[in-house]
Amino acid sequence: MKFTIPCRRVYGGNAEGEALVTRQRISFWGGVNPLEGKIIERRHELAGQSIKDRVLVFPSGKGSSGWSGVFVAACMLGHRPKAIVNVEVDPIVVSAAVTADVPMVLVSKSDMERLKTGDYLRVRPGEEEIKVERTT
Repeated sequence: MKFTIPCRRVYGGNAEGEALVTRQRISFWGGVNPLEGKIIERRHELAGQSIKDRVLVFPSGKGSSGWSGVFVAACMLGHRPKAIVNVEVDPIVVSAAVTADVPMVLVSKSDMERLKTGDYLRVRPGEEEIKVERTT
């Protein structure tokens, strides 16, 4: 199945890859191991999952300014996601995306809820759309 959802560019250009989707906010400070690029927050639905080379889809960030430092460290250590898709603008997430040069877009909450882990996403901010391919 293929479909398209609208998006709004926050930073960067085109990106594509497999989606890693959560309805929970993500804390990088204490919630992600930058050495492995894995989510380590025990109660998070994505615990144990790697952000590396995925399109990371989550509502917004959670936590303090330490978020951006851990995110950038993970990227510098080779665990960079292909793109970030959020519902809300969080200045800390935006600053991390810009610093690490990771494309970032916004979608509506209802459109985010249509996305699933494993979907293949083609993020096209210039065209204001995300092309979604679902194989299952």
